[in-house]
Amino acid sequence: MEQKIQSLREQIDQLNLELLDLLSKRAHVAEEIGEIQTSLGLSHYDPVREQEMLEAITMANLGPFDSGTLKSLFKAIFQASMQLEHEADKVKYLTSRKTHQEDTVVYVGDIPIGSNHSPVLIAGPCAIESQEQVEATAAFVASRGVSLFRGGAFKPRTDPYSFQGLGVAGLKLGREACDKHDLKFVAEIMDARDIDAFVEYADVLQVGARNMQNFSLLRAIGTTTKPVLLKRGLSATIEEWVMAAEYLLSAGNHNVILCERGIRTYEKYTRNTLDVSAVALAKLETHLPVLVDVTHSGGRRDLLVPLTKAGLASGADGIMIEVHPNPAVALSDNKQQIDFEAFDLYLEETGYHKKLSQKRHEVYGF
Repeated sequence: MEQKIQSLREQIDQLNLELLDLLSKRAHVAEEIGEIQTSLGLSHYDPVREQEMLEAITMANLGPFDSGTLKSLFKAIFQASMQLEHEADKVKYLTSRKTHQEDTVVYVGDIPIGSNHSPVLIAGPCAIESQEQVEATAAFVASRGVSLFRGGAFKPRTDPYSFQGLGVAGLKLGREACDKHDLKFVAEIMDARDIDAFVEYADVLQVGARNMQNFSLLRAIGTTTKPVLLKRGLSATIEEWVMAAEYLLSAGNHNVILCERGIRTYEKYTRNTLDVSAVALAKLETHLPVLVDVTHSGGRRDLLVPLTKAGLASGADGIMIEVHPNPAVALSDNKQQIDFEAFDLYLEETGYHKKLSQKRHEVYGF
């Protein structure tokens, strides 16, 4: 009897393989039909066709399954085929790890951002205010081993009467200071009409939180090859943030860096709330580098060190921070920028002084 059972089991094993082969063939035919329907703009689901197939199967049924059981079995097959057709129709997002599994490393000159490279530090004033201010700040951060310098020439401000930046003149000042001190220049672009100036003077085009969903701007920037730093919007979901990056990649620019800068919540103790889960999720769901802006995340100088540690611990590829020679007289964000002495302390407490010490030694000899 055991021999008989074994023989029957072998028959079932063989029939399973034959069924699998037939199901695979059927699925391929269904996919081909789905592609044609998509090209013609037709719906994939045809209830009349499904009913006709079920009736034909019921009529041909000779047992031992009853008609109800057969209908359930074939409905499951129909549904699986439909799922395949829908999967084939899905957009393959360029930001997704399903499309691009390996980490993308964005190079700003010879500076790598992303993957297993050391976390970068972007430092500089909120706004470029004068030749003296940008020169002093650039000289200082460069002397500390920083390679990436931030400075706003065009400032999106809530109050239309507040300082709006120096415009193209500010870009020129930033470029001159960065060239003098061997720094790469990160500047925020607000208007597609300014692209030519930014391509000429900046090394990284920053899209601020308020422009994250300015789709015409994203499309225009996407036609350049300049690295883009895309900040998350004030109240944007992670999906909206990633889809904004998709606009850039779909336009042809794959040098995209995401930046979590805190989101607006009900909290009053901080300017914004740093979403460390967004950093971890962006690293899991996309292949793009992710930075954290610790200055805007909390809006408090006493939180810069813990927010930096939290950002790096959650997988961030670098940090952005605002530094000013004299924050008390800064023309924007004067309550959250730090002075040179505080920046030195920040480097020490976060361990960034160790990460930057090698370049500092090479460039300055100390």
